[in-house]
Amino acid sequence: MAQWIIDPVHSEVTFKVKHLVVSTVTGRFTSVRGTVEATKNDFSDARVSFQADVNSISTNNEQRDGHLKSADFFDAANFPELSFTSTAIEPKSDGALVMKGDMTIRGTKRSIALHVAYNGTVKGFDGDVAGFEISGVLNRQDFGLRWNALTETGGVVVSDEVKLVIAVELKRAQAAASAAA
Repeated sequence: MAQWIIDPVHSEVTFKVKHLVVSTVTGRFTSVRGTVEATKNDFSDARVSFQADVNSISTNNEQRDGHLKSADFFDAANFPELSFTSTAIEPKSDGALVMKGDMTIRGTKRSIALHVAYNGTVKGFDGDVAGFEISGVLNRQDFGLRWNALTETGGVVVSDEVKLVIAVELKRAQAAASAAA
């Protein structure tokens, strides 16, 4: 079984949320880690474990980031990490996969499905590297992120729908360990 780790320098975990109904705010988690175990070269039997540090959230606005870390949203003081653990991988076509798993945010676990494009595996500077593009949608209300307000016209300030857009580069665990030494 091949073991892989997420290369945080070459990976990006972003989310997009409608703001005031008419625009979209993009945020990201700058501190992420995770592992993947797979026996098949196409990762169709992968087991994935992923974590993000809630305090690393960045939307390019310190005040908004502080609000997102507060009890109104992620409650980073009590729930400093969000996580995902895969439960099933369904191969589709041309390297596409559907990855089902349990997302835990703010202590609440829900099953979600993510669309995965496997971009291939190549020899990198210090070993094998695999790349993926991952997308999905979740409802923030399902995870207890309930804060909202209404605009003067009756629209919501923050949409319930959150789009996930993730680019991941994995390094084979043995190569990553020797590079760190």
